[in-house]
Amino acid sequence: MKRTTIKLSDDLDARVRHEAERRGMTVSEWTREAIMAHLPGDGRRQLLAAGAGHSGEDDISERIHEILDREWARRHREAS
Repeated sequence: MKRTTIKLSDDLDARVRHEAERRGMTVSEWTREAIMAHLPGDGRRQLLAAGAGHSGEDDISERIHEILDREWARRHREAS
């Protein structure tokens, strides 16, 4: 593995360190991941929104009509 030095502003450095810590990664791991996400041609697509709609519930598909009815009623009440 090669070592590369880059210069960052204090603000950007703090943001990178905070994000790496938040994700439980080292700054080096986070930086490699960020660079790879911006390089074309590695053959892998990044699904940036993967998990964005995760609700923590495991029976949504079974209760979809109940959930949609409740949401429709709530929005109808708000619009009135």
